[in-house]
Formats: sequence, C-alpha cells, structure tokens
Amino acid sequence: MPTQLSRIRKYLDALFADREPEALEQLMLPSEDEVSPRLVGGTKVSSELVKRRWSLLRRTARTSRQEERTDEIADELLDARTRGRLDTYSGNIENFVGTVELPIGIAGPLRVRGLFAHGDFYVPLATTEAALVSSYSRGAQAISAAGGCTALVVSEGVSRAPAFAFVNLIDAGKFVVWLSEHLDELAEAAESTTRYGKLVDAGVHLEGNHVYLLLEFTTGEAAGQNMVTIAAEAVCQYILGQCPIQPDHWFVEANLSGDKKASHLSFQHVRGKKVTAEVVLPKEILQRRLRCTAKEMQQYYRMSSIGGVMSGNIGVQGHYANGLAAAYIACGQDAACVAESAVGITRFEPAPDGALYAAVTLPNVIVGTVGGGTGLPSQRACLDLLQLEGPSRANAFAEIVTSLVLAGELSIIAALASGDFVSAHESLARKRHRGD
Repeated sequence: MPTQLSRIRKYLDALFADREPEALEQLMLPSEDEVSPRLVGGTKVSSELVKRRWSLLRRTARTSRQEERTDEIADELLDARTRGRLDTYSGNIENFVGTVELPIGIAGPLRVRGLFAHGDFYVPLATTEAALVSSYSRGAQAISAAGGCTALVVSEGVSRAPAFAFVNLIDAGKFVVWLSEHLDELAEAAESTTRYGKLVDAGVHLEGNHVYLLLEFTTGEAAGQNMVTIAAEAVCQYILGQCPIQPDHWFVEANLSGDKKASHLSFQHVRGKKVTAEVVLPKEILQRRLRCTAKEMQQYYRMSSIGGVMSGNIGVQGHYANGLAAAYIACGQDAACVAESAVGITRFEPAPDGALYAAVTLPNVIVGTVGGGTGLPSQRACLDLLQLEGPSRANAFAEIVTSLVLAGELSIIAALASGDFVSAHESLARKRHRGD
C-alpha cells in the first residue's frame, strides 16, 4: 500500500522543522564507534551472572541519572522472590535479569460440556487492558446460565515443513518417489528423538525443482513446537543419509507450516488442535445478561462479516486474540502462537423463539500443559487453578480456551450491537485512569 505524498510532505515538514536534512542523514550513517560489550553467560542463570549483567547495564548508562535509574530498575525486576528461585528460570530464558509482573484476573464461571473439559471453570487471564476480564466474565456467565457450551476437539497435529532444492524437476520427482516408499523409516527417525511425539502423516508440495515436505506430528500433552523441530531435523538427516537423490541445498523449515503466522493454511490443515464450541442462549438470558436480542446480534454479525471480507481478514471473528493472549500468558503458553491461534470462524443464527445459536471454530489452538513455560511457578499456578487432572489435559485446556473465546465473542458483539461498547470502556478503563 503506497504512502500518500501529502502525508509524506507533512511528515518531512515536521521532521525538518528544527533540524537540517544533512544533520539527520549523518545520524543514520553506519557508526565506527566501538560496540558496547555483550552480556555474559548466555543460557546460564545464577546469582553471580545476574549481578554481572546488571553491572554491565549500569556501566553503559550515559549519564549519572541513568546509572541511578538502572539500580532502581534492577530492584524492580529482580525482587526478593525472583532472587530466591533463580534456578526455576533456567531453560526458559537467555541473558536472564529478572521478571515482570502482570495482573491476573479471573473470568467465569464458565461451564464447559466438552469431550475432555467438563465442569465449571474459573479462567485466569493476564492482561493490562481494563474491561477485558469483565467482558469475558459476562459472556462466560451467560453461557453458564444457559447450561454451558458444548466443546469438541476435532483433530490435532503440529506441522513442520522442511524443503529441498534440486538441480531440476526430474530429480525432484525421483526424490518424491523415494519419499513415498520410505514413510515408515521417516517416522522411526522422527520418533527416535521424543517419547511423546509421533509422525502421523506427511505430504508433499512439488514446486518446480523444489520439494516441500509437510510433516504432521502429534505431541502428547505438550504444545510441541520444539519437539517437532528436533524430530523434523532427524527426518532430514535420515533422508540425506539414505536417499540416492541428493538435494543441492535444504532447510528444516521453509515457511509452509504456518508457524506463528495467520495464513490460509489454517482452513486446509490443523496446527495444534482444531476445536469447535457452540451454545444456545435463550431470549431471556440474552436480554438479562447481554442486554441484547438475537436479531440485533445477527445484524451486527452480518455487517461485521462483510467488513472483515473487505479488510482481508483470514476468517470471521471479533477479537479472538484478546482472550487467547491473556490466557496464554497466564498459563505459560507461547504467546507468539496467538498469531495463528486467533484465526477462526464465529457464527450467529437467531431462532424463531428469540434464542441465539452461537458457535466458534478455531483450527489452530496451540496449547500444552507440560513443557515450555508451563513449569514456571506463576504459570503452573494458573494452570492448576483450572484443575486439569489426568490424561488429555492439553485437549481439555484447548476446549476451555475455545469456550472462553466463544464467551468473548458473545460479550463484545452484544456490546457493539446494543450500543454499550463505548460506555463500558468509559466506566471500566478510561475514567479509572483519569481518576474520575
């Protein structure tokens, strides 16, 4: 999309109001000054290394006030509780210097009637956005008042997409033939790296002399991104060691898996867990809990769907990312996966009796209950609040967050359809910060 010349002119006028173009140009030229020292210790977490990192940051302060401020920052980020459990963070972070606190709110009760999640849940959400927890709680309570939502993990799988380049299409074709004859061996190579991961399928995209190999794994209770990357590397090494047709070059991931990106692959494959949830809200619950009617909800849904198409949205939904990001951060998930998890379809249909049928479908819910950040103290505590026990905890968690998304869609669309959206933010966010 081009930048309008009129905007460029206004920007330049402001930029050069008190500076000459030559002076600004000089600022942007490469600098030959000595580079500041790098942080030490890398992946190691210890009291001595943390002290050395803060000492380095203090020495590189440009003014005495900045040096004093560095000490204040260190006291905030490296509080007594963090100092007392430094070993906890080893394996989750590099160049560790402290922790950041985020407020946790509880949305609920949210009644879920799923294959794996069954009961009333209080969902921890980590956010700094006022009105968010209230909105999700409102939707959750409406769902619970209606007897709960039905939720279902439809399928699961985490993909990785190595790619191989050959001299010509003939070699690429021979390579594909060889792959088709050795799927079992590829699975053995992959599974030699993990106790829980399984290579369940593989597909091929042939593009000229390039071959994209789409590997699909199940990952047990883990979200599994690192697991499948290591397994994919083992597959590639097996191929390189055994296949008579050798590539000119290759990569363990060639951007075809959809990892941490919103893409059209979301509706062609599953990445993580595909989950769908539905609820029927009777007329009286809509009016009492959401201050809205089914007709008003449908009117807004119809118009916003067209708006989404015109803006190029992938999927049709209101604000999946809000609830997913808050739940992912609270419960130790990879927050960057919200980019792909927040793709999906929301659907509203009014019934003749004034009730509303509502459903959401998310094809890329990337969550786990082991591994990654789920073992950190605060994040583990948030997962434990959900009381997920026994097998299939990751599937249960996926059904809960999808049901949470449904609650959020109901609440925000009701607020927009009824005209309460602005007033809710005024009362819960803006006035609070102004001290009104």
